[in-house]
Amino acid sequence: MATGSRTVRPRSSVWLSERKTPKRKGDQQPVGLDHLKIVAATMRLLDAEGLSGFSMRRLAAELGVTAMSVYWYVETKDHLLELVLDAAMGEIALPIEAVGPVEGHDHAPAEPRDWREQLRQVASEYRRVLVRHPWLPALLGEYLNIGPNAVVFQKAALTVMRHSGLPDDKITSALSLVYQFVYGFSTIEGRFAARCRAEGVTQDELFHEMMSSVEGRMEFDEARKIMEARGGTTVQEMHDRDFTFALDLAIAGIETLRER
Repeated sequence: MATGSRTVRPRSSVWLSERKTPKRKGDQQPVGLDHLKIVAATMRLLDAEGLSGFSMRRLAAELGVTAMSVYWYVETKDHLLELVLDAAMGEIALPIEAVGPVEGHDHAPAEPRDWREQLRQVASEYRRVLVRHPWLPALLGEYLNIGPNAVVFQKAALTVMRHSGLPDDKITSALSLVYQFVYGFSTIEGRFAARCRAEGVTQDELFHEMMSSVEGRMEFDEARKIMEARGGTTVQEMHDRDFTFALDLAIAGIETLRER
């Protein structure tokens, strides 16, 4: 794509890069450092301080090395964030029926679960990881999510949805429904949890404070009644109930369209 006299190229991906060694002659591999340590430290910093507070210098200080030592292993900050993105995708526990035998298990379960239960596991695990890492949603639309863990996740999700009986030309659309629902739900849930941590209050305390602030205002009266009707004594219970029922609605919709 060209804009005026400037050519705009897609951002390079760490998964498409061929760089294996440092660019500058004379560079020495840092002692006691490797990709796993760098990625683990990056995730800890992102969980604690978010994307806005992250920098390569901050990471180097956390590791007790110089910034150039980190660049021995990763060419750019973008490449590092791609590695962290894929590491997070690897935390999603997928249905064994969809990924096949794993180390230590010779066979899949004798009676594979129904595709609906498998899809609920995929969605619930995806939600868990997105909420656990509030910085993750921002990376999903920013980088090519084509690392090895992401590929395994995508293949497993496709396998589960194919078992639903939908024709192949509808599978990606059905997955989009589930993905976007989980992404939106989990992004808000994760941000609320992160805000509570930043302010030093529990989610229940902040929720009740917010509800008390609008109590008695007629324009919020109907919403308050509905909030009370949905049940749940804690914010987590409310989230879980809403997520479970909304996911059931999505699955019911997939079943209905499949029958048509």
